[in-house]
Amino acid sequence: MEKPKFKTVQEVVAAGEGLPDRYLQAPTGDDNGIPLNASIPEMDIPAIDLSLLLSASEDGREELNKLHLALSTWGVVQVMNHGITKAFLDKIYKLTKEFCALPSEEKQKYARDIGSIQGYGNDMILWDDQVLDWIDRLYITTYPEDQRQLKFWPQVPTGFRETLHEYTMKQHLVIKQVFKAMARSLELEENCFLDMCGANATMDTRFNMYPPCPRPDKVIGVKPHADKSAFTLLLPDKNVEGLQFLKDGKWYKAPIVSADTILINVGDQMEIMSNGIYKSPVHRVVTNREKERISVATFFIPGADKEIQPVNGLVSEARPRLYKPVKNYVKLLNNYYLQGLRPIAASLI
Repeated sequence: MEKPKFKTVQEVVAAGEGLPDRYLQAPTGDDNGIPLNASIPEMDIPAIDLSLLLSASEDGREELNKLHLALSTWGVVQVMNHGITKAFLDKIYKLTKEFCALPSEEKQKYARDIGSIQGYGNDMILWDDQVLDWIDRLYITTYPEDQRQLKFWPQVPTGFRETLHEYTMKQHLVIKQVFKAMARSLELEENCFLDMCGANATMDTRFNMYPPCPRPDKVIGVKPHADKSAFTLLLPDKNVEGLQFLKDGKWYKAPIVSADTILINVGDQMEIMSNGIYKSPVHRVVTNREKERISVATFFIPGADKEIQPVNGLVSEARPRLYKPVKNYVKLLNNYYLQGLRPIAASLI
């Protein structure tokens, strides 16, 4: 059962409380003994032209090959020409920034309830000595419409609700295209992943705000984890680094992407459906001493009643089935994540 809520990070900063011990990581800061704010190499991930991925042309096949290589190596790719304009993405970012800058009492109108992930606030507090992430966030289920809890949808800044609805519909089109492209890149029937996720799949959008942190070497924005989704669409901060991915035991920083580009990373449920071919990468967010950082992530989550398992076309004598069927993966993840464990390990055969 969740403990009573703590102040948000912005409230801690505003109160001049310094750095509470609840945010301090283990002495090394990193499993490899590397300080959290150490300089690390940048990952090399391609920018894929989504408008070409479903084309039968030579250029389309080339983009599919790039997609396959990126997702089987890093589990991450940049996507351009996705049908959402730069001006609209800028508007999403601007409204997020305006919401984060509101007075605390205004944001608390949308505070999440204890035991619930939806709403505005910080980490769920599940045990007394839990180390907290240096992040405030607004978490909202956006799709399908009949699952929306509008009490968590801000009415300020003006236009937030309408813009989020429009963004959700635009993203849903992108998600369907990406699913079909992933299937084609694996030489599968293009609707196979969509069908497995089911008609009652959901989209959750999380608006993230990381205030400047006095000790970026000791405090983390988001602890290492892999996503519960089939995959995640991310609008990272275009000016402030922070997102890092783990590959072969080493951390790499995500590139600063161009203003009209969306970052996509594979989630655990796609790793299961692809029988381990497409990797769900462990990632984290580090903090910054001088600058706040803002990002917007949308998670596409298969229906809780749907059985997620490796697609038959990817199981063979040469590549046996790696994962057991699993239902309601999100519930499984929530039991593991805050303990720093990976729920996908429980799905391995």
